[in-house]
Order: sequence, then C-alpha cells, then structure tokens
Amino acid sequence: MPLYKTISVNSQTVVKIWKIEESYEDLLNPLDLKPQSLERVLGMKSELHQRGFLSVRHLLRDFGYTDQDLYYDNNGKPHLKDGKHISITHSFTFSGVIVSDQEVGIDIEKQRTKIGIIAKKFVGYEFDYLDKTSDEYIRKLTVIWGIKESLYKLFATPGMLFKQHFLVIPFMLKDKNTIAWIDFENKKYRYNTAFLEFEGFTCAYVVPNA
Repeated sequence: MPLYKTISVNSQTVVKIWKIEESYEDLLNPLDLKPQSLERVLGMKSELHQRGFLSVRHLLRDFGYTDQDLYYDNNGKPHLKDGKHISITHSFTFSGVIVSDQEVGIDIEKQRTKIGIIAKKFVGYEFDYLDKTSDEYIRKLTVIWGIKESLYKLFATPGMLFKQHFLVIPFMLKDKNTIAWIDFENKKYRYNTAFLEFEGFTCAYVVPNA
C-alpha cells in the first residue's frame, strides 16, 4: 500500500497523499465501487486517469470511508455523508485527499516549464513579487496555481476567476506556507495555505483562517 505521506494539518484536518505504483487491476480489485463510480472509471480513456480515480478510493479507505460514503453536488464538489468536508486531487503518479471539519481544498501539480506560458491567465497581483529570471520561478508559479486551484475547489462557485478573484500573498519556498484571499462579489475571505514539494510535484492545500 503506497501511502506516501500523511500530514496532520490541525486537530480537525488531515492530508493523505498516495503514490500510484499499482496496476489498474490491482487498484480495482479490492474496492467496492458504486455502480456509477464503476461506470465512470470504465468510461475513462486514459489508464492514468483510471488509476488516479481508483487511488483516491484507496485513500478514502485509509481514512475509514468507502466509495459509498462519497457523493458530488451539482457543481462537482465532493462531499462525505457524515458531514465532514473533503477535497480530492490527482496528477500523473500522485493523488491526494484532505478531510476536515472545515471547508478545505487541495491540489497536486507536476512542476512543468509550460506553466510559464499560461501564467498570465491565472497570475495578476502576484507578478508584482515574482522574478521571471529566478530559478524558482516555475516552482513558485506551480505553488500559486495549486493554491488558487485549491481555493476554487473549496468555494466551488461558478463565475470565479483565478486571476481576478484569488490573491496569493508573497512567500518563500522554504516557508512552505502563506496567506491567500478570495475577493469576490464585494466580500473578502482569508485562508491559510501550505504547500510541499516532492519528486517534481507540488501539493498545496487551503483551510479557512482560524
């Protein structure tokens, strides 16, 4: 069981990360999937996506849940039947789940130079403190994207734009945390964020400010 990492964020919040090394069959066989989940995974054209989907269900099992405990609302946001909050992510060979008593969001991204090409689509205010000549530029962009993706998952509100409505306060990679804001429809929301890097990937997660 390649549970890669467990992070106790606070007394109500835990992150678990899975390194996807098993075959599709080895991931599928131990699971008891709902008919709609099985239909969904069988309909995926990419085995990488199938394995990502199934590894998330293994993470659920590690939390003590089953696929039957998970459902999605009309905006595609996942929920747990016991009322706990959950967010889900998978990217290439890693997947992650965060479970909390509070609204939360998580994202894992592979660090790739092509993020620099699309940066202007999701970065606004942050360009004020980013140094494009720095060897940390791509890694910092990946952190910003991961934080904003996590915020989007947490809020799950149509009409939100990464560049316009989400702000990530200046940070240093060694700090592994920062503050982020949502500025949407004349309301402001402050969030604590944290991030970690491993094997060329970045994981970011957000929780409401205490």
